[in-house]
Amino acid sequence: MGTAVGTAVGTATRQMTQRTDKAAATAQKPQRGIQSVEVGGRLLAALAHARAPLALSDLAASAALPPGQAHAYAVSLARLGLIKRDAVSGRYEPGPLALRLGLLHLERQPAFRVAVPRVAALAEAVGFSIAICIAGPQGPTIVRYEHAGFPLHVNLHVGTVMSLTTTSTGRVFCAWLPPSKLHAMLANQTGLTDYPVPTAERDAFDATLAAIRRRGIERGIDAPSPGISSLSAPVCDAAGCLQLALTAIGPTGAIDVTWNGALARALLDTTRAIGADLAALSLSPTLEATP
Repeated sequence: MGTAVGTAVGTATRQMTQRTDKAAATAQKPQRGIQSVEVGGRLLAALAHARAPLALSDLAASAALPPGQAHAYAVSLARLGLIKRDAVSGRYEPGPLALRLGLLHLERQPAFRVAVPRVAALAEAVGFSIAICIAGPQGPTIVRYEHAGFPLHVNLHVGTVMSLTTTSTGRVFCAWLPPSKLHAMLANQTGLTDYPVPTAERDAFDATLAAIRRRGIERGIDAPSPGISSLSAPVCDAAGCLQLALTAIGPTGAIDVTWNGALARALLDTTRAIGADLAALSLSPTLEATP
C-alpha cells in the first residue's frame, strides 16, 4: 500500500515538474512576430530620433535599409498615417496617426492629466498663452499649448522643441533634470555630451542655474525671439523630480516678467497646485486624475 502511494506521489510530482518546465520553456521562447512590421518600425524610430524631417536617403541610412526598400516601406507607412511626405520638400516626418498615438500615451501620464485643467484655468485668468513642456529626447518639448490673449508672431505649437540654453524653459530643465537625462538632449542640441555650454562659460552658467533653483522660476526677455518674453517654472513630484514645466509667453511690454509680479505668482501657485495633486495621487494610486 505504502509503495503504491509513493509511486503515485512520485508520478504526480514528475508530471507537475514537467508541466512547470514546459511552461517556463514556453515563456522563455521568443514569440513569433512579423519581420516586415519590425523593419517598418526602424523607419519610425529613425524619424523619432531626428530633429527635422528627413530626405529618403537620410531616412534609409538611419534605418540601415537600401533606399529602394525604405521607399516601399515609407509608402505603406504613409498610407497608414504613421509618417507623411512633405509635398514641397519631399522629406518625411511623423504623420497624424503617430502624433495621435504619442498624445494618447502622454494623456495617460499623471502629471500631464492633472496639469491640463489647471493650465487652461491659468491661461484664461492671466490672459497669456501657457505651454506645458516635458523632457523629450531632443529637448524640452511642448505637448500642450493653451492660447490666450495677445497674438504671438512666433511659431510655437505642440511638438516644438525648446533650446536648452537660450530659452527660459530650457534653462529650467537644465536646472532640475539629473545629468543622466540631460546628456542625450545635450548631444542632440549642441553636440556637447556633458554640459550645456562650452568649458569657458561653465562658471557663469552654473551661477545662472543656481539662481533659478533658488527662485523656482526663470524668465526670458526678447530671447530667443525679439519682441517675445516668457516666464517658466518647474512642476516636481513628491520626491522633487521634475515632471514638466509651465511657460507663460507673451509680447514684451505686455507681459509682466518681474520675479514677484502677478503673473509670476499665478504661475508658481499653479505649479505648486499641480505638485500637490501629484502627491495626492501617489498616496492614493487608485484615484483618477481629473481629465
